[in-house]
Amino acid sequence: MTLGVLSAAMLDDVSSHDQLREERDRLTLLLELTNSLMSTLELRDVLTAVVQGARRVMCSDSAVVALPDADSQHLRPYALDCLSDRDLRRESELIDGEGIVAAHVFRTGKPWVGRFADVLDGGLELAPSWRERGFTVGCVLPLARRGRMLGTLCLRRRGDTRYTDDEVGFLMQVANQIAIAVANALAYGEIHVLKDKLAQEQVYLQDENRTERNFEEIVGKSVVLRGALRSAETVAPTDATVLICGETGTGKELIARAIHNLSPRRSRAFVKLNCAAIPTGLLESELFGHEKGAFTGAIAQRIGRFELANGGTVFLDEVGEIPLELQTKLLRVLQEREFERLGSGRTLRTDARLIAATNRDLGALVNEQKFRADLFYRLNVFPIQVPALHARPEDIPLLVRHFVQHYARRMKRDIETIPSETMEALTRYRWPGNVRELQNLMERAVILSPGPVLRVPLGDLEACMTDGQPHGKAQTLADAERSHIVATLTDTKWVVAGARGAAARLGMNRSTLQFRMKKLGIIRPGN
Repeated sequence: MTLGVLSAAMLDDVSSHDQLREERDRLTLLLELTNSLMSTLELRDVLTAVVQGARRVMCSDSAVVALPDADSQHLRPYALDCLSDRDLRRESELIDGEGIVAAHVFRTGKPWVGRFADVLDGGLELAPSWRERGFTVGCVLPLARRGRMLGTLCLRRRGDTRYTDDEVGFLMQVANQIAIAVANALAYGEIHVLKDKLAQEQVYLQDENRTERNFEEIVGKSVVLRGALRSAETVAPTDATVLICGETGTGKELIARAIHNLSPRRSRAFVKLNCAAIPTGLLESELFGHEKGAFTGAIAQRIGRFELANGGTVFLDEVGEIPLELQTKLLRVLQEREFERLGSGRTLRTDARLIAATNRDLGALVNEQKFRADLFYRLNVFPIQVPALHARPEDIPLLVRHFVQHYARRMKRDIETIPSETMEALTRYRWPGNVRELQNLMERAVILSPGPVLRVPLGDLEACMTDGQPHGKAQTLADAERSHIVATLTDTKWVVAGARGAAARLGMNRSTLQFRMKKLGIIRPGN
């Protein structure tokens, strides 16, 4: 055999060996991609491994999978690999600035293979970084699945070696597999959203309705409610008088009970009295008691609420309804711990703690001379404001599920779901009667629901105006949250961080508040 023939044979062997190795590498890449698709749904991990393998097998300087963002549909790099770290740091500039080739492929669904000089000759411009970094040839392939465009796969080289038809054919196989991975991940995401929606509709969820471990009877997790509960938890261990303010039906009694249960008096009596529910002529007897024969109809001695609550807690609801002539005696009990029963001259002492509640503006009543100023100051030692239900709309779904569970158990009904449209309507409603109104509506809804789906008589809800909005336009959850954050920022003169900043008042981290502000489009006036 001549030297020339031997050399040719050796070259053929080398070429065959290179072809076999190239074929092996390609099959390995496809196998790894297939295994990744079967073993994980973490799309970024899968695609990062794929572009690394594709760049290496295809002897390229850069490989990137670009996917459209959710809002603008602009292509963004999702997984990329480059020959050098410097290229890797600047890859995002290419995708943002390139747009020309990849966007064309994404729009038309047709592959592009060629020299970038051809693009420039066609009158189109590429990002300056393309020319600076010396990329000369490229291959951009569509990622499509069942007629839906999902993104692009782009590989680039600096040399003059164009991508051959054989290489493009192989890369099309890779692109098809990538498209499957992207489609599966999107489907998984859509399923996850549907599962979340279904979970939101479920009535019998895990028992996470309770807001804090120390407030078992109070339902909700909103920032404003947690603020009120933190105040209650702070004052509970003391003997200080507490004034709970809030609209009718907001749950002022629950706050009072929580304060008592968290106090050293928890083992003694919690005695309550609604001052608006007792006729004026009998209110003094209810508060302080009376002796037999003290007045017509007093056929026996009666122990008053302050005497019953000795060592415990007296809760006076609607304290603003106490007439002026009794306010002096109430002030005496608070200041001196002394009182007399009606018809008795004997002075009694009591160690009862007072928690008062009102839905009225006591300060305004003082100005109108309908409430004693000295009694107001004595009651107002530690005020707690209970938020109205419309100020904490994020708690409404929790309250709805809580009441539905409660009444379903009581009526032996099997209610499993609440339609999301119904929940949205309940969240938008302004609830002038607050939690009590919601509770009554849920009882009525359970009565009207013979099957597994809750039927809420939404027609019973009256059209409600929101602050500063036209009649009939309901306030959304985002609107309520935005209004509350803006009001807090205004109070703090737009100071976000620090002990007196808005974040501290709202009970959240500075970064969390800044994220919510950005999401809700809250910008400081003048910026």
